[in-house]
Formats: sequence, C-alpha cells, structure tokens
Amino acid sequence: MRHPFELPANRRLAWRWVALALILLLAACARTPPRNPIATWVPSPNHDIRRPVLIVLHFTNQHSAQESLDTLRTRNSGGPVSSHYLVGSDGHIYQLVSDQLRAWHAGPGRWGTITDVNSASIGIELDNDGSTPFAPPQVASLLRLLGDLTERLHIPRTQIVGHEDFAPGRKDDPGPLFPWKQLADAGFGLWPQAPLLDPPAGFDPWMALGLVGYPLEDRAATVRAFHHHFRGMQGDTLDAEDLRILYGLAQQIESAGNTPTAG
Repeated sequence: MRHPFELPANRRLAWRWVALALILLLAACARTPPRNPIATWVPSPNHDIRRPVLIVLHFTNQHSAQESLDTLRTRNSGGPVSSHYLVGSDGHIYQLVSDQLRAWHAGPGRWGTITDVNSASIGIELDNDGSTPFAPPQVASLLRLLGDLTERLHIPRTQIVGHEDFAPGRKDDPGPLFPWKQLADAGFGLWPQAPLLDPPAGFDPWMALGLVGYPLEDRAATVRAFHHHFRGMQGDTLDAEDLRILYGLAQQIESAGNTPTAG
C-alpha cells in the first residue's frame, strides 16, 4: 500500500526530470563567464583562456601536507595564499586551483619581462620545511607533473624557476637543497651545459644575470638566489665559476632565443 504522503509513480518521475533539469541549468550557469549587465551580449568566438608561460616552484616551510592544504585554502596571518598544485613528501599530487585561473602564490617580483608573475605562471608547492632534502617520491611526482604541464599547456621546458629566483631577498624557496640538476637531467629548467668555458674579456656577468631573468635591484640578494639555484651553496659575491656558468647560460639563451617574456 502506498504511504499517504508518497507521490504517485508518474509524479515522482516528473519531479525527477524537473530536478535533473535544474541541476543541468545550474551547471550551465556555473560555466558561463560573467557578463556586464549594462551591455548587450553579442558573443564572439575570438577569445582564449589564460595561458601561463612559467612554472614557479616553492617549498611550504610547514610540517605536513595537511597543514599546507589548510593554509592554501584559508585566510592565514599573512593574508590568503594559494597555489595550483601541492606535491606531498610521499609523492601525492593535489590540485587546488584550475590551471586556467590565477593562483596567489608569487607576490611581488619580476622574471625577465614578466612583472605580474601570478598572471603568467603555474605555482607548485612542495611539502618541505626548507632544511631537509626533498624526498625521492616527491621529486619523481614533480617530474611527472612538470612533464604534464609543459606538454599540455605548451610551457617551454626551460621556463621553470624558484620563488627566490624572481623575488631575491624577499623569498628563499625552494632553497639550496632543491635538486635543480636532477630536473635538468630530466630536461626541465635552464642549466649550463658542459664543458664550461672561461668568458671572453669584457664579459658582463650582470648583463648575463639579467638575460637569464634575474632582477638586479639588490645584486647581493640576486647572487644568493643564483648560488642556491645553480650551485647549491650560500654566498653573495660572484667568483670565477659563476662567470663560467653565466657565460654558458647566456650563450644557450642567445642561441635558443629563450629570454623569459610574458608571451
């Protein structure tokens, strides 16, 4: 016997169709970009989505992936921050922001001609406290993620930098322990090719640093960032090995035309 408050089968079916139609309508509205109510909507097919041209690597400087997920999804003491991805020390990859959207991971800084790094980049946080080596499963997952992003989003494989590279003096991640050479061996990032040669007379290392992409407002901080990235060491003065590295990098960039730009 049908319960007194139970709808007949035909009415239940009708309500299911109504509910399904509402769900589809709401889904369509969610995908519709906002329109200006004071203008007449005359759509054009001549547009595109945001296309990042740079990948920025960070360390979280926290104690667990869960702590970092909480920080990246809430308002914290320094204001709201986010990233597109977080890679746990166990290698698990989390996505927090769509590739098409602008995550808040970079802050002020400049890399080459890119002055709004958030708008031009994908941000990847690595679960690491900044003082311990990066775990092999984490690095393996990062390489897999970099392969996916560079291929799918057509980001040049050389356009992978650390937060400190474009914000020297303000940031120090991913730090001197990050395995940039391992990334280079897998084909990611800019790295000097052997053999390193002595630069010719008149070689300007500061011009070479600027060509790579580094800002030069605070030269000591820039050298520290360069040392962390390319030599895994501290120090804020250039030596002969630095000049050989910079000469090699400058030659690679000039021959390939890979000066970092906003697109």
